[in-house]
Amino acid sequence: MHFFEESIKRFIEKKEMLKEEDHVAVAVSGGIDSMVLLSFLHKHQKQLGITVSAIHVDHMLRGAESYEDLRFVKSFCHERSIPFFGRQADAGREASENGIGIQFAARKVRYALFKEGMDALGANKLATAHHADDQAETVLMQLSRGGHTHSGIPAVRSFAFGMLIRPFLCVEKEEIAAYAAKYSIPYREDPSNQKITYTRNRYRHQLLSFLKNENPKAAMHIGYFAQDQQEDEFFLQEMAREKMEKMTIWKQESVSLQIEPFREVPLPLQRRAIHLILNYLYHGKTAFSFLHIHHILQLLQSAAPSGKLNLPSRLSVRKLNEQCVFAYEADDRPGNETDFLHVRDQLYRKSAGTFKLTEASECPHGAECFRLKSDTPLPLCIRMRRDGDRIQLKGMSGSKKLARLLIDEKIPLAYRDYIPVVTDANGTILWIPGIRKSVHEGDGPLLLIYEKE
Repeated sequence: MHFFEESIKRFIEKKEMLKEEDHVAVAVSGGIDSMVLLSFLHKHQKQLGITVSAIHVDHMLRGAESYEDLRFVKSFCHERSIPFFGRQADAGREASENGIGIQFAARKVRYALFKEGMDALGANKLATAHHADDQAETVLMQLSRGGHTHSGIPAVRSFAFGMLIRPFLCVEKEEIAAYAAKYSIPYREDPSNQKITYTRNRYRHQLLSFLKNENPKAAMHIGYFAQDQQEDEFFLQEMAREKMEKMTIWKQESVSLQIEPFREVPLPLQRRAIHLILNYLYHGKTAFSFLHIHHILQLLQSAAPSGKLNLPSRLSVRKLNEQCVFAYEADDRPGNETDFLHVRDQLYRKSAGTFKLTEASECPHGAECFRLKSDTPLPLCIRMRRDGDRIQLKGMSGSKKLARLLIDEKIPLAYRDYIPVVTDANGTILWIPGIRKSVHEGDGPLLLIYEKE
């Protein structure tokens, strides 16, 4: 166990995770990983010169069982005089109201409460218990999905008004379990961790289990790979930034690139330069893959004097002689006209997507849905936002300006003119698909189905 503790301390020091007088709030679910992390940091807080507290979020997905997790963590902290912040958040309602997956909804409410908890406790660091097995699963998922990165989970990153740290990335699940057994650290089991309906669980119980049977140190080797990738990536991105300075013009919603000097840049830096441009224009909000970067590089290297690529969310890449411009389409902005939707109608709205008003009982996979009240005035109206638009959100007594809502939801400025607004026949806003639902959702027979373009 001495080796376990020393490995973590060396990792903390190497990654410069902690400094004296830090206040570290540990995200504690009640499971074995987070309980060991809390116990470890609490045990060594004087040596590390830090203050340790705990944050627990009950997602209310397992009823009384998940509430018992909250009570368990609270009691553990009380017995050891560890400052505690615990809250309940209805992840199921969040998913339903916003038409998003339950895992995404749970993460959204969890991290919002992590920020609130850090503020309430006065913490400047948030520690999570992600370990080497989690890192291996993440890298494998990134590789399988063809993402633009395959460097896994960062050990340190900015979060809220401080930093998020992951001290356990250097140790495996088996080591954590052995430490818990040796020091009799109590914990609770979440049965959902065994369900292979969740993507990560399938990677954990099927793919990573297979790899560890082939080589017990597979997770650690993948972790070393991820760490090397992160360090290499940081270095290469800095080099790419330096190379780009004299060949780009950066504006709020566009980037211009000089093609000829760009072609002289080594290919690894070209890839990262394109990644930097896309990340800047998308504000980190839209997923793009290595294929998008590959297609852009093909366009830039081609002998054709001109060409155009259309990327997600109406971002275009235009090549014209020696210039390449990354910008949002200005000519294809949606018009101000209103489309009407009756029962069993289907309509396609340019730059928005497809709407269907049906009597379906369930929302189709991959779509977003809004169930109407029985007395909702028809036809429904589909339009783009207008000045003065207001919506009454669920759980809200008054109404809120739509412009303010989009700011609060951190929707990039370039996206806001492409977001559809659904109203009833009287003009009352019912739904902003992909953003928020109003208090006017009900349990009537009609279901509005939306599939994003």
